[in-house]
Amino acid sequence: MAGIDFKAPVAKEQEDAAVVAHNTRMGVLLFVVYVLFYGSFMALSAFWPEVMSRPFLRGANLAVVYGFALIVAALVLAMVYMKVCRKSK
Repeated sequence: MAGIDFKAPVAKEQEDAAVVAHNTRMGVLLFVVYVLFYGSFMALSAFWPEVMSRPFLRGANLAVVYGFALIVAALVLAMVYMKVCRKSK
């Protein structure tokens, strides 16, 4: 196309190594927290299915409540990550 220069230099954001290391540590830590939460869900489902089938909250069994809790936990951990990895100005 005429008038569009696809080879124009693009300014790259400078990343501080300390900030990248902090963000990586926080990401791994929150990932481990979620994996433990999810792993306990899988262990309950695999080894104690009778526990997961018991009514837990307003007639919903533990499997349903725990499943929704996993979704909510993922969103909360994402927000925590965004908060702790925000650049300070």
